[in-house]
Amino acid sequence: MRVGLLTREYPPDVYGGAGVHVEFLARELRPLVDLRVHCWGESSAAERAAGVDRHRPWPALDGANDALRTFSVDLAAAAAVQGCDLLHSHTWYANLAGHLGKLLHGVPHVVTAHSLEPLRPWKAEQLGGGYALSGWAERTAIEAADAVVAVSAAMREDILGCYPALDPARVHVVHNGIDTALYRPDPDTDALTRLGLDPDRPYVLFVGRITRQKGVPHLLRAVRGIDPAAQVVLCAGAPDTPEIDREFRDLHRELDRVRDGVHWIPRMLPRPDVIQLLTHAAVFVCPSVYEPLGIVNLEAMACGTPVVASRVGGIPEVVEDGRTGVLVDVGEVGEDGGATFEAGLARALDAVLGDPAAARRTGEAGRVRAVTEFGWDAVARRTVRLYAEVLGQA
Repeated sequence: MRVGLLTREYPPDVYGGAGVHVEFLARELRPLVDLRVHCWGESSAAERAAGVDRHRPWPALDGANDALRTFSVDLAAAAAVQGCDLLHSHTWYANLAGHLGKLLHGVPHVVTAHSLEPLRPWKAEQLGGGYALSGWAERTAIEAADAVVAVSAAMREDILGCYPALDPARVHVVHNGIDTALYRPDPDTDALTRLGLDPDRPYVLFVGRITRQKGVPHLLRAVRGIDPAAQVVLCAGAPDTPEIDREFRDLHRELDRVRDGVHWIPRMLPRPDVIQLLTHAAVFVCPSVYEPLGIVNLEAMACGTPVVASRVGGIPEVVEDGRTGVLVDVGEVGEDGGATFEAGLARALDAVLGDPAAARRTGEAGRVRAVTEFGWDAVARRTVRLYAEVLGQA
């Protein structure tokens, strides 16, 4: 079975959960199918020999809207997947490539939906008129796909709500996974010291992009009044827009004025450093206002760390409230500017910080859940079974 995996992100250019998903799914698929990855960038001869083809936006579109530049990559990828038996695309950045490849080469197309454009209206701030194009590409690909993979049951409901023309029988739930041999507790603390943290002082950790989706402004306001003994560590970069970047910087300056021990790490850290940060955090926080699943919560759990997260999307399918973490209701953040949500985050963080013994038990339960229920090998096997169903080989 020859499979073309279509994605924007692929190592070393991984900046979000969809990229993490593709990285580990591809690793587990390679022994099971004849896999070729098509992604963004410029591949070396060694990468091409290893089954990775990178495609760049057309130079003629330099300076053009990002959606148009994306479509130019999709056209190149659609031309390059000739000979595949099945195409599998991830995110709107690659969905059009899969759809055009399906039509051009007469092969089935599977879409994995990591998020949905209609549920991310703030993307208009980033893409401008390109947001209408990204939504069109996603809708066209999903409605015509032979199968759609939802990364959570909540995501499946969102897909059917956004795209009612889609046959529910074509939408399958395959949860994200986690490599628990890679993501596991690391007793070393050298990365903490190198990054300027006090390893003897508890800290609250956030890891993610600076986007409205991730709820970063809410977090910066929520942690103003939490236990002053705790450090706040923000591994936050890749702002979506100049506007959210300025808002983040303003809130960070305000936070820095009212409490000490605030550490902002704006660059992408090597994975071993992130694992060490996750391991030693007193609590990991995920304040997303929209999250189909949230791989980063699984990463924290696999490192034995308790999680405080918003009760949205697929997060409750990962974080068990009261057992592996604490869930906080988001409510209608527009009604009070998020003040109620922020107060709930602060209470939950203080509760975990205030009971280290309970936090340790919560972290241990999270590790067990990650190991037993979210292995990437199982995700890959389920994915290959879906391929076989679509191809009529089941």
